[in-house]
Amino acid sequence: DVEQAVELREDLNELAEEQGRAKISFNDLITKACALSLHDHPYVNAAYRPDEGEIHKHNLVHIGIAVAIDEGLITPVIRDADRKGLSELARETRALAERARDRDLEPEEFEGATFTTSNLGMFGIENFDAVINPPHGAILAVGAGVKKPVVGADGELTTATVMSTTLSVDHRVIDGALGAKLLAAIKDNLENPM
Repeated sequence: DVEQAVELREDLNELAEEQGRAKISFNDLITKACALSLHDHPYVNAAYRPDEGEIHKHNLVHIGIAVAIDEGLITPVIRDADRKGLSELARETRALAERARDRDLEPEEFEGATFTTSNLGMFGIENFDAVINPPHGAILAVGAGVKKPVVGADGELTTATVMSTTLSVDHRVIDGALGAKLLAAIKDNLENPM
């Protein structure tokens, strides 16, 4: 249920417009939710290194954001995403995505992610499975937020904006239980964005 995140985004964007700052996209909220979740669950922020035959745990949180270009996908990297505010994430993501579409990224700008998100919500796709980018340990697939009927806290039928996410994990690195803990943290961050 991303109703609170939708409302927060609207409030932040009103403030951003008044202050002449970059508007926050829903993808920026997703990036921040993932970054904070990975920071709190560092054992999931890892990758399998086949050449070394071992698991490498990352000390930093670098989020790759899948961007569609004519040739396929490229994943610009937001470095230290857990340490950045939403306005900074928004500016950096927008600039990297634009440069990715212009084929103007330097290799260090699309290499070194420790986790990736792929959002097809803007295409109206509600649910999909994303393929992990080796050597990453996980990728989050994000679907469109859709108004749906839900049972409210008081037991009454109401509507809410509901979004589907699917976490794909490399089981050499992250088993189902650890993946579930990360996904629960992401869900909690999105449902309680403050």
